Amino acid sequence: MNKDRIEGSAEQAKGKTKEVVGKVTGDTKLETEGKAQKVAGKVQNTVGGLKDTVKETID
Repeated sequence: MNKDRIEGSAEQAKGKTKEVVGKVTGDTKLETEGKAQKVAGKVQNTVGGLKDTVKETID
């Protein structure tokens, strides 16, 4: 597991928290930011997974 996967997972968790807080408080801007942050985290996590796969293939 590399740095991108760890950071991506953290971003997903932070994004989910923002999204939930935004829903509870009725803050659509915060909710939207949370959704975007979750997507960015998923992308980063996926990139990390691809890097891991390439590294395993080379080794």
